[in-house]
Amino acid sequence: MIDIEFEVIPSSVHEEFNIDLNNEEFVQHYAREKSLDIAAKYPDHFVIGADTIVVLDNKILGKPKDETESYKMLKSLSGRTHTVYTGVSLNHLNEKISDTFFEQTNVTFNKLSDSVIYYYIETYKPLDKAGSYGIQDWFSVNVNRIDGCFYNVMGFPLATFFSHCKKYDNSIVRVS
Repeated sequence: MIDIEFEVIPSSVHEEFNIDLNNEEFVQHYAREKSLDIAAKYPDHFVIGADTIVVLDNKILGKPKDETESYKMLKSLSGRTHTVYTGVSLNHLNEKISDTFFEQTNVTFNKLSDSVIYYYIETYKPLDKAGSYGIQDWFSVNVNRIDGCFYNVMGFPLATFFSHCKKYDNSIVRVS
């Protein structure tokens, strides 16, 4: 969406949810770890790492392990406001560039009936999504309010990222 050519290369970093970091530190830590893991293999490239979590009552809701956990997550989010945090880390080892930041967005759901939850899980298989939902798919009809960046909830805060990229003399973005 912002005219950057890129290749997706998954990192080998494994997240531990019980490390002693607050939510902002957590997403920045794992974004940086993921970025540096790949940057070590590509030191002459800009490497972007990102990590997104959903937080309710100061508890991280990661990706559900099965449909039962997915149901429990969505039920807990029903009619409530939660916060989505995304950490982003931009690294270019040969240029000695390291820039890590985060964005947060509050999301309020409508009250969800069991039939809506089961329909969503069955039809959209959200087991690969933090908090067990994708705001960009059918589930969006259950979102009452968003306070902050919509793209952050999708997993990548485009506007904040773009503003950070402009610092690097058009090396990443074509427009400054």
